[in-house]
Amino acid sequence: MPEKEQENESKGELAFQIFCAVVFLSMIGMVFCNAMLRYVFKASFAPSEEWSRILFMYITFFGSIEGFYRGRHIAVNMVTSLLSGTTKKAVDIMAQIFALAALVLLALGGISLVQQTIDTATVATGLNMAFVNGTLPVMAIAVIIMRVRTLLHTIRRPASAFLAKPKEF
Repeated sequence: MPEKEQENESKGELAFQIFCAVVFLSMIGMVFCNAMLRYVFKASFAPSEEWSRILFMYITFFGSIEGFYRGRHIAVNMVTSLLSGTTKKAVDIMAQIFALAALVLLALGGISLVQQTIDTATVATGLNMAFVNGTLPVMAIAVIIMRVRTLLHTIRRPASAFLAKPKEF
């Protein structure tokens, strides 16, 4: 990868990580402040509770993008770790196609949810629910793009590159 592209990619990664950190810290800060308000004044601030829930949804979906990008999502490879060669490549390709199908369903469901809630507002803040629910299709589409790239990479790799992992005891 050329040095300029690598530098831009690392700036984008850093910006995304900072965005996720700001969302996460904002959520923690709001929950902490609301807990202190309850403890000290025996009352809470309703918009803070709602914003905390919204930010929790944001960090969940945007954190999922980061997890898929880094390959740190949950993966079950009990069977595939025993396979090698053409068999492992075929199983990997089929698993990725099934994952893509599930992600497409998730994206379509998310788009449908946004369309259904586009004229609805949240109770405490009055925020449009499409802004809240829109994170689901954004996450699904981003992960679909990553999965398609992974699938194409898997298809291009020779079957001899798919080796069985040694057993760990």
